Amino acid sequence: MKIYRFVVVLCLFFLSCEQKTKVEKEVEEIPVDIKVERFDKAFFETKPEDLGKLKKQYPFFFPAGTEDDVWLKKMQDPLWREVYTEVQKKYANFEPVRQEFNKLFQHVKYYFPKSKTPKVITLIGEMDYTSKAIYADSLVIVSLELYLGKEHKFYEFPNYLKQNFEEKQIMPDVVSSFAFRNIPAFPDKNLVSQMIFEGKQLYAKDLLLPDYTDAEKIGYLPEQIKWCQENEAYMWRFFVESEMLYSEDPKLNTRFIAPAPFSKFYLEIDNDSPGRIGAWLGWQMVRSYMKNNSNVTLPELLKTNAKEIFEQSKYKPKK
Repeated sequence: MKIYRFVVVLCLFFLSCEQKTKVEKEVEEIPVDIKVERFDKAFFETKPEDLGKLKKQYPFFFPAGTEDDVWLKKMQDPLWREVYTEVQKKYANFEPVRQEFNKLFQHVKYYFPKSKTPKVITLIGEMDYTSKAIYADSLVIVSLELYLGKEHKFYEFPNYLKQNFEEKQIMPDVVSSFAFRNIPAFPDKNLVSQMIFEGKQLYAKDLLLPDYTDAEKIGYLPEQIKWCQENEAYMWRFFVESEMLYSEDPKLNTRFIAPAPFSKFYLEIDNDSPGRIGAWLGWQMVRSYMKNNSNVTLPELLKTNAKEIFEQSKYKPKK
C-alpha cells in the first residue's frame, strides 16, 4: 500500500512538472521586446538650454505650473548629482533588468492576452517608497534611487523598508502595481476581504514570477517566511477565536496588512513576527482556493469577490 501511494505521488509530481514545463515553453514563445528609456540619464545629462526639448519629450514628468528654475536647480544640485552618480554606478548596464522585464511581460501576455506591452521608463524620484514602481497601462515607471541595495548610505529608513530596496524587488513591485489595477474594488471592508485582496496580488506573482522565491514575492527575509510557515496554524486560530475576520475595525489594517516592522497581535510573538501577516495568510487562502478551483484563470480570480474565495478555499492551515 505504501509503495502504491509513493508511485501515485511520484506520478503526480512528474505530471505537475510536465504541465509547468508546458506552460513555460508556451510563455517563452511569446514575442516580447521591452523598450527602456532612461529618463534619469536624459534629465541629468541635458544641458540647461535644452530643457524645453526634454519637457516636450516627457511632458508627464513636468507638472504644469512648475517653473523651469526648479528643474534647473535639481539638475545642478550636488546632492541630486550624487544620487544620479550612484544610480549610474549600479545600473550602468540595464540589460539584465530589461531581460527580467521581458520574461515578466511574456507571462503577463500569456495570462492576459489583451494586455498592452508597456514601455519602461526609469527615473530618479523623491525617495517615495510608496510608489517605487508604477504600472500605468502602456507605461512602467521605475524609481531607481530606491533599488540601490538595502545597505546603501542614502537610506535613512527602518530596516523593514530598506530590506526591499534591492534590484530583485523591481519585478515584484511592478506586479503589485499591475495586479492592483486589475482587481476591482469590492464594498466589503472586513479584515478577511482585505487579506484576500492582498493575497490576490501575491498569487499573481506566483504565476507571473515563477522563478522568484516566496520571500522575494512578498518582500520578506527567508527566515520570516519560515516563521510564518511554522506559526500558520497558531495565527489562524488567533484570528478565528478573536472573531476578527469579519470585523471592519480600520485599526486591523495597520496591525496586520500595512507594511510594518512586525504584526501587532499584542502577544509575546509580536517581536518575532514580520509585518503584513494578514497579507501572507490571505495569500495562503487564495492558493488554497486555486488548488480547489483549478479551472479558474488568473483574470477570473482577480475579479472574484473575497467572500466566494474564502468560502470555497477550504483553507485549513497545517498543524
